[in-house]
Amino acid sequence: MTPSILLLPGDGIGPEVMREVRRVLDWFARTRGLEFHVDEDLVGGVAIDTHGVPLTDAALAKAQAADAVLLGAVGGPKWAELPFENQPERGLLRLRKDLGLFANLRPALVFDALVEASSLKPELVRGLDLMIVRELTGGVYFGEPRGITELANGERRGVNTQVYDTHEIVRIGRVAFELARKRHHKLCSVEKANVMESGVLWREEITKLKADYADVELSHMYADNCAMQLVRQPKQFDVVVTDNLFGDLLSDCAAMLTGSLGMLPSASLGDADAEGRRKALYEPVHGSAPDIAGKGLANPLAMILSVAMMLRYSFDEPEEAELLEKAVQRVLATGKRTRDLAGAGTTEVSTAEMGEALIYELSSSQ
Repeated sequence: MTPSILLLPGDGIGPEVMREVRRVLDWFARTRGLEFHVDEDLVGGVAIDTHGVPLTDAALAKAQAADAVLLGAVGGPKWAELPFENQPERGLLRLRKDLGLFANLRPALVFDALVEASSLKPELVRGLDLMIVRELTGGVYFGEPRGITELANGERRGVNTQVYDTHEIVRIGRVAFELARKRHHKLCSVEKANVMESGVLWREEITKLKADYADVELSHMYADNCAMQLVRQPKQFDVVVTDNLFGDLLSDCAAMLTGSLGMLPSASLGDADAEGRRKALYEPVHGSAPDIAGKGLANPLAMILSVAMMLRYSFDEPEEAELLEKAVQRVLATGKRTRDLAGAGTTEVSTAEMGEALIYELSSSQ
């Protein structure tokens, strides 16, 4: 049976980078015999404009039936004044929740050709390859009680609750341990056990899991120290596992070590079924960039690297994933850059031209 992919281009530059994904998928089908059934639907602001909601039940049903979902970007100032519950981003949150996507994988990989793009010294980031595993469906973003209340003295109080149950920590911990086992056998668990009971529980449960992964070196670190270490000595890390809030902050910090959000993919994974398959959504880290939408300036490489993650984690095609990643490396080595990375000694190209250059490198590798 042909595996299925749902494309959700979304808003802003989403449709532009997704067009280059279609070209990549077509190349794999035509040249490598790797075929997918590809469908497409709306999410975010464009879904609000068309259907009045950021994600329809029909689009959600397609996502639930697909073997993998590729999402471009959502949001923009056009929809900024809408009620909170109908913001474009609620479509993405609904996908994560209803698909049970609890594990967010955010790699921070510095390509040799982009070492100088980092704000850190080249010797600190050259060869950097780390992965942050963020728990995605629990913690302070979803805990109850939450809200803003009026107090008797006329003040207002905002409340968000940081809460984790054992099973939530164990399942994200297992994903991180398994990933570390496939990389360099090092896992750093990050929390604030010095001031938060939820952090104490997190540390205790991750430590218990270590008994099942004797081949993985486990360390613990407080979140504030981890943020400092990421900009002090980032190559000390291999896999980092942490909660929703700290993962949000630390993954963005790690992202900027690479020099550009336009280069970073991500994966959000659910529980494995009896056959080992997981619901999964893949998306670039960058936003919808409405200021450059429709101008052919967007960098499609993060979206394309998200395809590589999809090939590796959803379809067990590590060789095809590596083929795509190496093609990205070779394109960058030629000096071609979209505007976000262009500079002295480089050649600025459009979104489509970058896609064409990538296809050329893929074909040259045959």
